[in-house]
Amino acid sequence: MPMPIEIHFKDVDLDPIADAGGKVVVFVGENGRLDAGARRVNRLTRKALARFVESDAFAKLSAGDVRPMAYPAGMAAKAVLVAKLEKRPSVQEARKTGAQLAKLLGEEDLLVLAGTMGRADEIALGLALRAYDFDTHKTGAKSKAGKATFMVSKPEEMAKSAKTMGAIAEGVFFTRDLTNEPANVLTTEDFAARLAAMQELGLEVEILDEAELSKLGMRTLLSVGQGSDSPTKVVVMSWNGGKKGDAPFALVGKGVVFDTGGISLKSAAGMESMTMDMGGAGVVAGVMRTLAMRKAKANVVGLVGLVENMPSGSATRPGDVVKSMKGDTVEIINTDAEGRLVLADVMWYAQERFKPVGMINLATLTGAILVALGHENAGVFSNSDTLSKDFIKAAEAEGEGAWRLPMSPAYDALLKSKIADMKNVGGRNAGSITAAQFLQRFVKDDVPWCHLDIAGVASVKAETAFAPAGATGWGVMALNRLIADNYEG
Repeated sequence: MPMPIEIHFKDVDLDPIADAGGKVVVFVGENGRLDAGARRVNRLTRKALARFVESDAFAKLSAGDVRPMAYPAGMAAKAVLVAKLEKRPSVQEARKTGAQLAKLLGEEDLLVLAGTMGRADEIALGLALRAYDFDTHKTGAKSKAGKATFMVSKPEEMAKSAKTMGAIAEGVFFTRDLTNEPANVLTTEDFAARLAAMQELGLEVEILDEAELSKLGMRTLLSVGQGSDSPTKVVVMSWNGGKKGDAPFALVGKGVVFDTGGISLKSAAGMESMTMDMGGAGVVAGVMRTLAMRKAKANVVGLVGLVENMPSGSATRPGDVVKSMKGDTVEIINTDAEGRLVLADVMWYAQERFKPVGMINLATLTGAILVALGHENAGVFSNSDTLSKDFIKAAEAEGEGAWRLPMSPAYDALLKSKIADMKNVGGRNAGSITAAQFLQRFVKDDVPWCHLDIAGVASVKAETAFAPAGATGWGVMALNRLIADNYEG
């Protein structure tokens, strides 16, 4: 997977600055003090930098903001990019700076005069994340990958840290690529093949086909895909970087590669966006990629249920009753509430086979979560205060919005069925909560569990601070940090 920008770290050498092409980046703190690199640029530009720093325009900038000085006299560079950033910025300020540099990059190379600036690796991560562009299916000339050279006081140390950041970026990009792909390209078979290719990173990958799933009794999962020509699959990815024999942490993702709603057909308007309904599986895949690339000292298993929800003569009908792998029966009231049927069987299988120390599932599950939280936060539902707090702490540290919503047995009454153990929907009210209550029935009492409803954050129509419009890769960084902080030995 090619990186959208090539990033290097080298020793500070101020002599070539005057002749450097492309764009040169300098950092100036709140007090306007210039470091060695900025002072060199200031001399070359006959104090133009100092005049800008003393202006109202600079004063109005927030921490992490970047403004260009175009065609600076005395330098070969096309622009000097002035970043307002203290020597020891926060992680989010550093990443914000990198992201703004990416938006100002164009097709020019960057020379970043970081010197002793703290968190240059985080600046580089923000730069890489925002430089991403999904242009796979566009014809004609592609925009070339830019190059950023960071001049830092300890380049070897910074390059080592940036290698970990690179693994995180790779996981985010993998998730974005999967989520952005159209459904005629990312079929269930293609998705499974892309995951199988990660064996070269050291992951163990197993693909279960429909015959095996049927033998296991995964009939709620199979019911979702039975109207499609694309075969249903479950892919199991194992990373065994921890102590041998220790139970893994489990990640489970909904991978509906396209969701028409089935017999409960969606309206035509906006249906094209349902290529992102495999976003939960995409995040699980991205996290597993990151863990493998950075050689995480943890045991983690990622399982994804890959299906396509289509209407046809063989499709599941509203009113059908299916039996789950657990043994509970489900009355299908609405075939467009299919994600929970996928997750129910895969979650149960994960617990039966791997006896995990904890489990998190991710899914673009309900439209109701957008009504509640918009595009700013994913919904968090959990049976464990400890696990939910650990995850939300990790998400906050990575700048990925997450908000815990309530669960209660009182909502279970909405899932009662006259002819089966439960219905697959509980009505319009509290739709995200009743979906979580449904899933909780497939979680064993001794397994700490979180359900993440990412319908509002997986893919967005407007650009974000760190991604262009489309897939965001939300959750890869938070889950990677959760594993690093709580499950690595």
